[in-house]
Amino acid sequence: MNTAEHTLFLLKTRGPQTAQQLAALLDLTSMGARKQLETWQEKGMVTFAEVADKPGRPSRRWLLTQAGHARFPDRHAELTLQLIDQVRTLFGEAGLDQLIGSREAASERDYRQHLASSRTLPERVQALVQARSSEGYMAELEQQEDGSLLLIENHCPICAAARQCQQFCRSELDIFQRVLGPDCSVGRVEHLLAGARRCVYVIKSI
Repeated sequence: MNTAEHTLFLLKTRGPQTAQQLAALLDLTSMGARKQLETWQEKGMVTFAEVADKPGRPSRRWLLTQAGHARFPDRHAELTLQLIDQVRTLFGEAGLDQLIGSREAASERDYRQHLASSRTLPERVQALVQARSSEGYMAELEQQEDGSLLLIENHCPICAAARQCQQFCRSELDIFQRVLGPDCSVGRVEHLLAGARRCVYVIKSI
């Protein structure tokens, strides 16, 4: 991954960043990071917002535009939307629900296979993160000071489909809960379809 693409990748996975923060992550000077950002801005891929997060002069936070987000995989969104419409037309909502239910069952079986050799909760969550990443969700695991775990999904490869038919992500919480086991609770604290830039699930031992 070259420096230009890495700049977009960092904004996708880490959210809004200052030029100084990106410079440190990219091992560039602040001027070098700004040059990368300004080049992408000219192409319509990034923009910035002035954020007054502390006394004094506001800091400039750079973030992806809609076009910037669109550079990442979307699993052939247009074809997916066409297929959803065709299933609705041919089989109605009941047929679409049956199709989505079958997809959910297949996902659950796949996740259980990924988690089969994992014993501890962190191991199980890490295995789930790997499974979701292989599906294009750009997932990562983050441990909190209170011992809880965050499953972070920086990208939704089926976003277009989920926006048109929200049943596609209706049962993720239930699936995650079932495959991770009864010794933990799973809650969604950020949701892309609710306006967040990513989906985040908090997992706690019980």
